[in-house]
Amino acid sequence: MDSLSGFMVFNRVAETRSFVAAGQSLGISASAVGKRVARLEERLGVRLFHRSTRSITLTAEGTLFLERSRRILAEIEATEQELSQASGAPRGRLRVSLPQVTGLVMPALAEFMARYPEIELDLDFSDRMVDIVGEGFDVVMRGGQPLDSRLNAKFLGHFQHHLVASPEYLRKRGTPQHPRELAGHSCLHYRFPSSGKLETWPLRREHPEQDYAIPISMVCNHVETRICFALNHRGITCLPDFSVRKELAAGSLVSVLDSFMERRGSFYLLWPSGRQMPPKLRVFIDFMLERVLPATDLSRTGS
Repeated sequence: MDSLSGFMVFNRVAETRSFVAAGQSLGISASAVGKRVARLEERLGVRLFHRSTRSITLTAEGTLFLERSRRILAEIEATEQELSQASGAPRGRLRVSLPQVTGLVMPALAEFMARYPEIELDLDFSDRMVDIVGEGFDVVMRGGQPLDSRLNAKFLGHFQHHLVASPEYLRKRGTPQHPRELAGHSCLHYRFPSSGKLETWPLRREHPEQDYAIPISMVCNHVETRICFALNHRGITCLPDFSVRKELAAGSLVSVLDSFMERRGSFYLLWPSGRQMPPKLRVFIDFMLERVLPATDLSRTGS
């Protein structure tokens, strides 16, 4: 069992590239992680990681061992899944990558934990494109049409973008009637962490070459920050409808230029193809289909 524990610790360090992060996810100290890796290296007679004060990277032997150890752990997990199927209780670790839209997914995830207490959720919130297989994720939620044929995909639903501001801000600065009038307003923008680019506001243009001068009063990479600034009368921002439903319903934020907004987004769940779907993954997908963007259920298609 000590060897199996060493495999698990080694895999987590390889995934996180950090003794500290690996220890946090496993519930042990960074020093305990280091000792287990050292014992494993001593037993194998090879160095698995290059260590420096700034980074941890796999050696050539570590890369080979990672591939083999993942197969071993996958076989163990498959056996556990067969047993859990027989007992009817989905269980085990489920590694999930999700976009930074916590307001959309957090209530559903909390409900999922309550319903399936034997499933250990390992959640990674990031907008970057992850290597699902290489990084060991069971399932990923991402926006946009999936392009990788090696992945299974399940459509979750559509959402709309709105330009929103507080009534007080609009009383002071005026309500824009055309996108050209945004040039006279404070505008709060989103920057994609993965690319560093600003999100384009999906405003309909009267001809292809047309572009609107949209001032930049604030930039961040966080939905809740822009909601807070808008509620505090700091300007106009572009947000997905699911993130401001309560504010729009309460009237603390109002939408503007609705007739010029033309793009809607979509979310999908993605997981590796060519594998038997374990019970923990099946119940997660079914649960998220039921809880996330349920209003678009009629437009869903299976994959």
